[in-house]
Amino acid sequence: MPTLPVSRRLVVSGLAAALLPASALRAEDQWPTRPVTLIVPFAAGGSTDVIARVVAEGLRQELGQPVLVDNRGGAGGTIGTAAIVKAQPDGYTIGMGTASTLAINPAAYKTLGYDVLTGLIPVSNIAAVPNIMSINADVKAADMAAFVALAKAQPGKLAYASAGIGSVSHLMGEQLKLATGTDIVHVPYRGIGPALNDTVAGQVQVLFDNLPSTLPMVQAGKLRALAVSGPKRVAALPDVPTFTELGLDDLGWMAFFGIVVPDRTPPAIVSKLHAATVKALGHEEVKTRLVAQQAVLVGNGPQEFAAEIRRDLARMKRAVAAAKIELN
Repeated sequence: MPTLPVSRRLVVSGLAAALLPASALRAEDQWPTRPVTLIVPFAAGGSTDVIARVVAEGLRQELGQPVLVDNRGGAGGTIGTAAIVKAQPDGYTIGMGTASTLAINPAAYKTLGYDVLTGLIPVSNIAAVPNIMSINADVKAADMAAFVALAKAQPGKLAYASAGIGSVSHLMGEQLKLATGTDIVHVPYRGIGPALNDTVAGQVQVLFDNLPSTLPMVQAGKLRALAVSGPKRVAALPDVPTFTELGLDDLGWMAFFGIVVPDRTPPAIVSKLHAATVKALGHEEVKTRLVAQQAVLVGNGPQEFAAEIRRDLARMKRAVAAAKIELN
């Protein structure tokens, strides 16, 4: 039987592949063929939920399938994160990973039942939101140096509010104490709303928070901003220095919001999801809505995101150990 020329063989084999039933192709090559669920480990309405819904719409356009947001709040984000870790690694359940769930919780909880470094694959850091340290307008400190001097002159007299034990605001307060050698008292609240209200009212003197919720009070003159996190100053507060400028590097981290998938998700799916995420961040509507949340768009790769998680986890472990924080 005569042998077909190479060019003819390639054409024939290509036609044969095209005629194969869909079931003969690898699932990851076809992904996604149905809706994708995006687990958000916090209740609806918060920063993580808002950012997730913005990006989900962008992903829907890029993937050609609905991306359904599934809020699984509770226990500081540990319930939803556990659900992401335990999901089928087929690309149809993905999740949001944040500074709280991937850095603070692993540092603060005695047992989680999962390991974020081995149970999840980072896909991309979508966006990062600066943190801010502010004080009640009546506190006699015009800047960070004056505040540190005041705190050292009155050990145990000044108090800082947080959204609760083990929250971003709690860890930032402990990081400041560790970095400056000051003694300020932690007052935990049930959420950032009441903490913000009491700081404005002067019941407590200091607040650490994500920028979006505190910014209006700073702009209204009800709180005085002393520092923000991030690699550069915030456009809305150009006169407020960064923690890094002030030599407080451990407080320089921003609250990140990224996409993660369960371990063992096929590399082809991770690659497709990463590419779709980056393209989604290029949509004008997505960019506009995220910037409105004071977010800095990132869109980095899996290895870069993994390095950020490891770095922030190490920072949180130092603060947790110094403050002797242990959550159950």
